[in-house]
Amino acid sequence: MTLFFYVIIGIITFVAFLHAWAKKEYNVSRTVVINRPKAEVYAFIRQLKKQPLWIPWYLDDPKVVIKFKGEDGKVGATSYWKARNNVEGIQKVVKIKEGKVFETQLFFIRPYKSLSLLYVAVKELEPERTKMVWGVKGVHKFPASVIMLFYGMDRALGKHFEAGLYNLKTYLEKNK
Repeated sequence: MTLFFYVIIGIITFVAFLHAWAKKEYNVSRTVVINRPKAEVYAFIRQLKKQPLWIPWYLDDPKVVIKFKGEDGKVGATSYWKARNNVEGIQKVVKIKEGKVFETQLFFIRPYKSLSLLYVAVKELEPERTKMVWGVKGVHKFPASVIMLFYGMDRALGKHFEAGLYNLKTYLEKNK
């Protein structure tokens, strides 16, 4: 019984050490160049109702339930979604720098609660070429801080962001 007690204390101490050692903050982003004017790209990406046209998580689940509230593209507008894989959340527009930056709070309700900041920034390279950055940043709480030591947010989200930007680029360049 004593050995069992020491093993349990050792495991708890090790996990606590990993949590203390782990990097809590994350910032994952990807960049794309879209052959469209900056104003058109920005006008499209700031609309929550347009996200199902390019964001992979929506495209992968045709039965996702999405509800919108408020004036789309304005601070305070929200979208709620519930996917078939029991993922549920709310996205709320929190900051707009017209023609430059668009930020939303991303609150996951299920499968676990988390809060992140999703951001999009656009920059004109040429009149018909726009550089766009799409990213997410936040802070890991326990136990995600320990899990992400072995998995990583870049690994978890990077390919989805790349696919989403490819979808967006393809959609905007086809629909001129």
